[in-house]
Parts: sequence; structure tokens; C-alpha cells
Amino acid sequence: MYSASENRYDSMPYNRLGKSGLKLPAISLGLWHNFGETARYDNMKQICFAAFDNGITHFDLANNYGPPEGAAEINFGRILKEEFSAYRDELVISTKAGYWMWPGPYGDWGSRKYLLSSLDQSLSRLGLDYVDIFYHHRMDPETPLEETMGALAFAVQSGKALYAGLSNYDGETLRKATKILDELKVPFVINQNRYSIFDRTIENNGLKKTAEELGKGIIAFSPLAQGLLTDRYLGGIPSDSRIVTDGRFLRENILTEEKLGQIRKLNELAADRGQSLAQMALSWVLRDGIVNSVLIGASKPEQVLDNIKAAENTAFSEDELRLIDEISL
Repeated sequence: MYSASENRYDSMPYNRLGKSGLKLPAISLGLWHNFGETARYDNMKQICFAAFDNGITHFDLANNYGPPEGAAEINFGRILKEEFSAYRDELVISTKAGYWMWPGPYGDWGSRKYLLSSLDQSLSRLGLDYVDIFYHHRMDPETPLEETMGALAFAVQSGKALYAGLSNYDGETLRKATKILDELKVPFVINQNRYSIFDRTIENNGLKKTAEELGKGIIAFSPLAQGLLTDRYLGGIPSDSRIVTDGRFLRENILTEEKLGQIRKLNELAADRGQSLAQMALSWVLRDGIVNSVLIGASKPEQVLDNIKAAENTAFSEDELRLIDEISL
């Protein structure tokens, strides 16, 4: 069985989620498309080992992560049982429900029926009695917000989750949800949203400002804009690129000359800072302390080791921030 490094907590910063008692590592590991049936199990283990050995205590999943749906939870559940069982109380394990999982009217969106059924399924796949954070994965335009928040409250009150979270919400809906959860006395601590140099949505829809005002944490996903904020595409499109292997989330037509020009300029700025472009992009998300943690994905352990270096330098000068905005906006 795996034995964790004794020095695992020596260098990783841990940030408090808003006004709560929970802290997350500055860098967290997302188990999205690299932990499904198409991935090698031994490589998944090595990625998790590299993460935890270097202070990444938070492992982020969702019911639909795979492929196929549910596979990431099954694979991580096996790793937990076979390798990490001695460290359960050192880990923050999160999962979500809100996207399609099974046929019929009860396998999607935000009803109490779907959320609580999905949580039971996730716990079964993970082999756990509880998860640390249970998220509603996206806003539901049809289900009353009171019903969805009530389901999160029940998940916590039943002991199947320690904290509640929201993902892909905007500032206005976050405020309404917070009021409901506060009245229900639910420990709601975190928002998970897309955020990167190339995607400022949470700055424009009020989520970032509202979360800070309400004392709620933020964790950012897609901080590298599906790989655009790396040097990966500066020499052409690699044969193993997601553009080639899976065109759902990144398409070739995104790589215009204008976009490549932006990436080159950002890459040069990162080099001036002594960072890779990926490291600078992660550091930028963490720059002001409002975002508490940033989610990375990894297809090999070396990517984890490279990305965690971003936490070593999250300070930017005003000139650097202005230049990043001029290049990217």
C-alpha cells in the first residue's frame, strides 16, 4: 500500500474558504477526463500519489466525470480503498450533481429527487459514507431554488456531506441561494466556476464580487482555458491534443492567428517572471486571494509537479496585470 511523503505539508499554501473553517490547498486536483475508462489505472494512481505527496489534499469529482459517466468516481474509489484508506481524514473529497446521468425525468438538473439519488450513487461508487463537499453543478431554471437548496441542506443534515457548494452560479442567484442556506443553517462554503485569463465571466456576472461580499470561497476550474494558456499549441497541434482526440471542449477554429498571438505574448511575459505560461495562468487566478484554490487536471504526474509551482509566486505588479489585460481582453 502507498505510504505518503512525510514532507507533504511543507510547501503547499492552504487558504480558508471565505469565513468558514475549511481550508483548501492553493492547487487542487480535478478528476475529470483523465480518470475514466480510457485512462490507465496505474497512471491514475501515480497522479494521485504525486498530488498528495506535494500537499494537494483536495480531489474534485462529479457524478458525470468519466468517460463514461460515473467512471471517475469508481476509479478514485478504488484508489481510496487500495491506497489512501489510512489518509481519509486528511483528504477533502468533493462531488457534484446537476448534469445528465440517467434516462427519464429524474436524472438531470436540480430536483430533490435527482440530487439525493445521485449523491447516494456517488457514495456507492466512491465507497464512502460521506463526501466533504457536495455541489449543485449548475443553475436549474425550472426547479424552485428553495427545493434545490433544501436538497443540499438534507445532504448535510443526513451526514452524507460535510459542506454544501454551488457550481456555475451567477452573482444574483448566489445571493438568493445564500439567503436560503443561511436560514437553513447549512455550512455552504464554496463556489466552483470557470475562470482564467481568457474567461472573465465571474468578474462580469457578479459571482466573484458577491462571493467576496458574502464571505464564500471560490475554486476555479479550466484555469488554463482547455490548454490554450500553455505553450502546447505554439508549435502546431500535437497529435494527442484534445482538439484531435475529443473536439467537444476545444476546437481547432479557436486557434486563430489572433489567439496564437495573444498566447505568444503571454508566454513571453511568463518567461520574464521566471514561470511557464501554465504556471503564470494559475498564479493569475490566485493573485488577489478572492479565489482560494485552482483546479488542475493532469494526464501524468509530471504535470502535477510542474503546476504546483504556481503557488510559489502569485504576486503581480500593476504593470504585469495591466499588460495581461491589454493582451487578453
